[in-house]
Amino acid sequence: MSNVILPPGWKIPESRATPEAVFQNRREFLKMMGIAGAGVAGALYAGPAWAQSSLWQRLFGEDKVLNKNFKTLPSLTRNPDFTYRRAMTKEDVALKYNNFYEFTSTKEGVWTMIDKFKPRPWKFKISGLVENPMELDVDELIEQMPVEERVYRHRCVETWAMVVPWAGFPLKALIDKVRPTSKATHVRFISFSDSVAAPGQRKTRQPWPYTEGLTMDEALNELAFMVTGVYGHQLPKQHGAPLRLAVPWKYGYKSIKSIVGIEFTNRQPETFWNTLIPHEYPFESNVDPEVRHPRWSQRREKMIGTGEIFATQKFNGYGDWVADLYS
Repeated sequence: MSNVILPPGWKIPESRATPEAVFQNRREFLKMMGIAGAGVAGALYAGPAWAQSSLWQRLFGEDKVLNKNFKTLPSLTRNPDFTYRRAMTKEDVALKYNNFYEFTSTKEGVWTMIDKFKPRPWKFKISGLVENPMELDVDELIEQMPVEERVYRHRCVETWAMVVPWAGFPLKALIDKVRPTSKATHVRFISFSDSVAAPGQRKTRQPWPYTEGLTMDEALNELAFMVTGVYGHQLPKQHGAPLRLAVPWKYGYKSIKSIVGIEFTNRQPETFWNTLIPHEYPFESNVDPEVRHPRWSQRREKMIGTGEIFATQKFNGYGDWVADLYS
């Protein structure tokens, strides 16, 4: 019989360790405050639960921890054409559960890693096969656009889902403004590059900056939405401030965050996940319960915050808007 080696009690899995950047930032804060007791430090660095502790809230305040000092948006008109038929995800739940690999691969940890990220001022550039290329501040762009609110379902390839009230404008409104030429067949989206603020970008084997793409027909579809806010206020960092994409009939990784540029091209662009793991993350990536991920089924989805389980719908339930694109 083979020997079974048990790990010592002090050894914990790497996944439970507090990220280095979080530890360093909080340690410096505690030094500044003159707090050096092992009990306090231990409570703060014990694991994911530290961010929920009453001690942490007294020291930092929940609004600071969640980065909730957001600018309230002017009164928004909610577009009634986009119904969701499920309970809206609570704001604090959505703020604490995000995929944003530029910062960390731990979804519950993104909001703890964003202090150094500065989404304003923010330059935004449109280039490529367009008659009217532009480069301007993102707030200048937003002022020129027809901003509204849309409640969308969001489906992650990892089978979790949420319902979110995005504020923003149709991507088509921006496309009409720059007037692509007849040669343009695809749209390429580029996110930011800043390995100082975003420690995940220090992984040099990954194809940073994050990029994504759509066909021109997909980009012109009325569902394709450029997001500038959420829950009635300016878009927070963990959701992709100051500007992100929402294409709700596709898996969430297609909805690129913190966009700095859009390029119109005559070929299918390379994208982050399709470049990294092409057999798992195809360019199209439409939600489809019949097409399993190589490592798990896509037939069910779980709502974050409530744990409710639903059957996955083809195109995430948006077939009436997009099915004809793929017929």
